[in-house]
Amino acid sequence: MKPFDASGAFRPIEDGGGVRRLAVQGAGATVFSSAVSTGIQIVATVVLARLLLPIDFGVVTMATTFSLLVVNFGLNGFTEAILQWEEMDHALASNLFWINTGGGMVLTAGFAAAGSWMAHFYGNPLVKPVAVGVALTILLTSLSVVHLALLKRAMRFAVTSANDIVAGVASVAVSIVFAALGWGYWALVAGLIARPLFQTLGAWYLCRWMPGLPHSQRATLPAVRFAMNIYGRFTVNYFSRNTDNLLVGWRFNATALGFYKKAYDLFALSAAQLVAPLSNVAVSALSRLGKDSAQYRRYLLSALGVVAFIGMGLGADLTLIGRDLIRLLLGPQWAPAGRIFTYFGPGVGMMLLYGTHGWIHLSIGRADRWLRWGIIEVVVTILLFIAGLPWGPEGIAVAWTASFWILTLPALWYAGKPIGFGVGAMVAVVWRYVAASFLAGGVTVMILREVPALAVASSSAAAFLGVVAISLLFAALYLGAVILLHGGCAPIYQLVSLTREMVPWEKFSKRPAPAVGAACGNGTTEVVAP
Repeated sequence: MKPFDASGAFRPIEDGGGVRRLAVQGAGATVFSSAVSTGIQIVATVVLARLLLPIDFGVVTMATTFSLLVVNFGLNGFTEAILQWEEMDHALASNLFWINTGGGMVLTAGFAAAGSWMAHFYGNPLVKPVAVGVALTILLTSLSVVHLALLKRAMRFAVTSANDIVAGVASVAVSIVFAALGWGYWALVAGLIARPLFQTLGAWYLCRWMPGLPHSQRATLPAVRFAMNIYGRFTVNYFSRNTDNLLVGWRFNATALGFYKKAYDLFALSAAQLVAPLSNVAVSALSRLGKDSAQYRRYLLSALGVVAFIGMGLGADLTLIGRDLIRLLLGPQWAPAGRIFTYFGPGVGMMLLYGTHGWIHLSIGRADRWLRWGIIEVVVTILLFIAGLPWGPEGIAVAWTASFWILTLPALWYAGKPIGFGVGAMVAVVWRYVAASFLAGGVTVMILREVPALAVASSSAAAFLGVVAISLLFAALYLGAVILLHGGCAPIYQLVSLTREMVPWEKFSKRPAPAVGAACGNGTTEVVAP
């Protein structure tokens, strides 16, 4: 794609079917990419957990706990500025590129120099050389930010998703090869470097744009200010998201942190692979709608309903099968991670819902309010971490779950306040899915008490059968509860219709997408992009 025409103006989206069509198909591409990425991560987890030791993961996590803050300097900030900015041209994009890249160079050098301090903080000398290697990811990531953001502004989500998959495969392949060669924790570092390297090469190939020299441009300062508000929000969010690793690594040791990190990774995987990839699609689509329009509200409520439907079911199911799932994927030596995860599971669905409040802030251009809410979030979350620390990693997991249940409704209320979007409408959309997950989960637990063989796995084969049987049982009960509480199949029809719309049928056949009729319930429900 060449993002700018000869005059330097951004090329308009070639839109034959409206923003909605592009957004739905973009969501389809990101969901497919997320599913593939999840599969890649599962393969990597299964293989690397058998080639490396928990202490290897712990040492690398000690360094990445800090690197995640600086590696996202432009990724969370300039990306949203380019997506949301009303008028984007070659000159403004060039200025943003050089500012972001310059910041990446400074942060790379600073992080490498801070390796000695991190090693002293953790009392582990291995952290120092790991920090130097991880520092390279900061510069490599900064080189792709603007190119990828321009592709997303043009709603080319299919190609950015493909680029993510290629980079993910390369990263995993590098880690596995080096782990098999006996490199230990350096195998993980090599994989971390490979991902942004391949992502940057792909971004420059897909977006055929060369930044011009920086020069004075009136919109640069407001755009940078907007980006810094976003990054400020990410910074405070980072502290709430990584203080747990910091406390576990400091209070206990690298091995305990390795077990905790694997449990957390499964917990966070649902958000990383579902809501996070859809955020750019949602912000791109909602930003093109009038923030006070009925269409904006209808689209947003529909998106919340879809996230609640999937998220609450997924969270309850993972709570039931999490212990066996980790044993199955990682092996019996990772049993402590499975125990920790059982305390994470109940927070998965609410975590997915909580993540959507950022869509509102960004789409209405109120990054400043998102930043202010982030300060409240970090204070509440860290206080809960401190309260849970005496109970070890399990206490920290409980604190995470409690934080999302406490913060979600206030966060949605605060985000919708500038446009008069009351939280009551949002609660009306999601409460039935929350109730359905509790109802189905409770009945599943009662059944498992009568059939204890499903709940106690004595081998990997038994764990696999237990995961499949419990998931199928819960899914049937959950769908039944959803139908009961909604008085029909409309939510299921909506999800099926949306899934079909995500596939660009016209690219595979001259025929239109197959129609889906409501099989039961009180009719159809309008399907919109999440």
